[in-house]
Amino acid sequence: MTVPHMLYLMRHGVPQRVGRLLGRTDDPVTQSGIAACMARAGGLAVEHIVSSDLVRARDCASPIAARLGLTVGQDLRWRELDFGEWDGQLPSSIDPTALAGFYDDPDAAHPPGGERWSALQARVAAALADIRSETTLVVTHGGAIRAALAALCGFDRQLIWAFDLPYAALVSLRVWRSDAPAARPVAQIVGLAT
Repeated sequence: MTVPHMLYLMRHGVPQRVGRLLGRTDDPVTQSGIAACMARAGGLAVEHIVSSDLVRARDCASPIAARLGLTVGQDLRWRELDFGEWDGQLPSSIDPTALAGFYDDPDAAHPPGGERWSALQARVAAALADIRSETTLVVTHGGAIRAALAALCGFDRQLIWAFDLPYAALVSLRVWRSDAPAARPVAQIVGLAT
């Protein structure tokens, strides 16, 4: 194993349309949402910042990067789960049986025309593999953070829903990379700020 480095995973701030299934829907973030992310990142000393390419994550990452004199690397692999036909909808407007099936098993009962949970996990794991061994902040989405925790900490689908990740939440991780080829990084959660 290599010397560990810090990885910070931040959920974007409050979007303009709260309560909807916002996956690929590029909904803007509120000014208070940006301010909350700026405040949460206030004491961080990072060397690299990455964000989802969606505006609600990118608009939170950019002022943090500007304050630190850094640029933001955009990576679409950090996008939220694609909810397909449900994207942008209120959960109350979706067939309750279908929605319950999704929450119970998001791979077998994925949204119509949408992404399976395993696909989200695979793309986030690939994004994690590309993060260099330096202190990094990733500004992303709730589902992508949960997928990262599954990849880094080995959490199963039930365990990753055992804690709340509100807007502007910050998960702090100590990450070790293996010198062995194709070995996945492992991590220890050292902080959760909500």
